[in-house]
Amino acid sequence: MIERFAAALTVLAITAPLAAENAPAPATAAAASGEWRTFTTEAYRGKRDSVSFVDDSHGWYGTGAGDLFATTDGGTTWEKVASRPGTFVRAVGFVDRQNGFIGNIGTDYYPGVTDTTPLYRSRDGGRTWEAVDTGAETIKGVCAIDILRVSRIYQGTLVPRSVIHAAGRVGGPTGILRSVDGGDTWSVIDMAPHAGMILDVKFFDENTGLVFAATHPDPAQAEGLVLRTEDGGKTWREVYRSGRKLELIWKASFPESSDTGYATVQSYDPERATQLVIRSDDKGKTWREIEMAQDKTARQFGIGFVSKDVGFVGTAAGGFATKDGGKTWERAPIARAANKFQAVPTDKGVRLYAIGTEVQAIDLAAPPTD
Repeated sequence: MIERFAAALTVLAITAPLAAENAPAPATAAAASGEWRTFTTEAYRGKRDSVSFVDDSHGWYGTGAGDLFATTDGGTTWEKVASRPGTFVRAVGFVDRQNGFIGNIGTDYYPGVTDTTPLYRSRDGGRTWEAVDTGAETIKGVCAIDILRVSRIYQGTLVPRSVIHAAGRVGGPTGILRSVDGGDTWSVIDMAPHAGMILDVKFFDENTGLVFAATHPDPAQAEGLVLRTEDGGKTWREVYRSGRKLELIWKASFPESSDTGYATVQSYDPERATQLVIRSDDKGKTWREIEMAQDKTARQFGIGFVSKDVGFVGTAAGGFATKDGGKTWERAPIARAANKFQAVPTDKGVRLYAIGTEVQAIDLAAPPTD
């Protein structure tokens, strides 16, 4: 079963671009404050997995072919700044315009991936990469990178720094790379006792965080799973389990400074029409399920909320949008398999980027303060 599961995901990684009949639907009321626009990018056979912007001009995305692209004009134009054949760029996270991290899925999962290094660091805007040194221990691969900006008092002065977590992976084995000093030193958290796959990670402060996961590396046996830590990953508590086989918790979204967050429930049951997302109103301590759609083809991927009420979900059948915290949903003109969303403040509000078979963005009004 795991081989069929990997093959199904490979279809979206390496198959031909979206057919005309599956193109994004015409704009609807979901984009009332703006319209989704699709950027011109280098052709790629399948979905791209991750995008990272540090402001509304400077951003990066990678591909399963080991290419990294950068923009300095908000996505209007892109330049290939690096290429590493044999690497599958699954996650990208930049701290600023120069310093960032690139996560590799690792070997023994997708065909053609020969790179065993799970995490790279760049100090020159992605043009060159150096392997992150974790010592004798490491993890197999990375599916998600979370960068948290915090400040500490040092000799009477608030000093900014970054807490970084890189977690993986789909199909297992599971682990987290953790740095509390901006990537200078790292520790390794073995997650094998807790989860069979890890697909996403989110920390609210240095100690409190969540992983979005599955109970087993074999999807035939896997149930969707969310784990929470309050001690920097030393211990973990189960806060959600789907109770259904063939499910993973794929990606999550917590709007800036909000206790409310959402995550996608990705189902591989071919007979399951009910598509669910889960919602938490207490920073992940508890979760409840919300129906998004009745559509067997709408297997979920990424999710992006700009407030506790306004958000979008990417699926194998295109996009969905809500304006009322998941009570109601409608189709949105988002390309197939949008795997990652990122909200970026602008001088007029917020821009939400989406990456999958296409790279897209929508400009929205500033969300209300929760």
